[in-house]
Amino acid sequence: MSDEEECDCPPEGLPAYMGTFADLMALLMCFFVLLLSFAEMDVLKFKQIAGSMKMAFGVQNEVHVRDIPKGTSIIALEFSPGKPQPTVIKAVMQQTIDVTRETLDFDEAEEEENEGKGKDEQQGEGPGTDKATAKEDASKDDSVKEPKQSIEEILKEVQAAKDAATKAAEEAEALAQEIAVKMSKEILEGQVELLAKGAYVVIRIREKGSFGSASDTIERKFLPVIKKISDILTETDGEVRVAGHTDSLPINDEYFRSNWELSGGRAASVTRELLKNRKLKRDRFVINGYADTKPIADNLTSEGRATNRRVEVIIVQGEQPDGKIVGVGINSKAPPTK
Repeated sequence: MSDEEECDCPPEGLPAYMGTFADLMALLMCFFVLLLSFAEMDVLKFKQIAGSMKMAFGVQNEVHVRDIPKGTSIIALEFSPGKPQPTVIKAVMQQTIDVTRETLDFDEAEEEENEGKGKDEQQGEGPGTDKATAKEDASKDDSVKEPKQSIEEILKEVQAAKDAATKAAEEAEALAQEIAVKMSKEILEGQVELLAKGAYVVIRIREKGSFGSASDTIERKFLPVIKKISDILTETDGEVRVAGHTDSLPINDEYFRSNWELSGGRAASVTRELLKNRKLKRDRFVINGYADTKPIADNLTSEGRATNRRVEVIIVQGEQPDGKIVGVGINSKAPPTK
């Protein structure tokens, strides 16, 4: 074979149309990728079509679709959206309060009246205006003096109340001294005690000789003492409080379930005996049962418990001021009985 013979080999390199063809294929691929990305897939409709195709080809299978119809796409399935961040916008707002709104309200009628008053005031300016100004100044001075007068009145009322309380305390002490003279025998025997505190006069009935153990029945020999107390009450005015007290030892029998019943029963018995005097009015009396809540001695000793078992007849002369307790009785020792 000679060098001059022609070679049948194709020319080197790709044909010219291959470049154009490759570009077209790349563009088509991008186009279909974009179409696929923008396409939406209806799952419900897809399942319905699949079921109809199965029935068309002889597959007897009923598919119940329970999903909520919604459109999806490949991008929505593969990529999650970013979390939106709200943009803060500075908004300047103006708001008027109620007081400002009242001042902003416009009333033509009121404006006309104000204009009329302004004209009258301008026309009336002269010697008479000085008198009007003087009257206004005087009224201002009176308004300034009113608080001072009210303070003075309050101080007077307080002082009057103190004077009344002091007077009531003095009357109570005088009454206590009178009762002490009338009941000197009972006081010396230790049957009763007499106390004065502020506007209160207290006749304290000891359990010694007045009540039996765990009983609310007054002993017969003590009835004359109750009669004397009732005679003294007829000579006094004001409220009468009868208060029963016990010691701290518990009680629970067929008559009294606790010290509350016992203290109230003894106070009621004394009140019932006092009201046998027809001169006394029932509405003056108040009965209280305190059980062991107001002791005046130590409940740990027998003497203290005997002192705490008592009935007090309290004569109220008025409002009770702060005062010292004045005792005119003799503390006698009683046997430690319940």
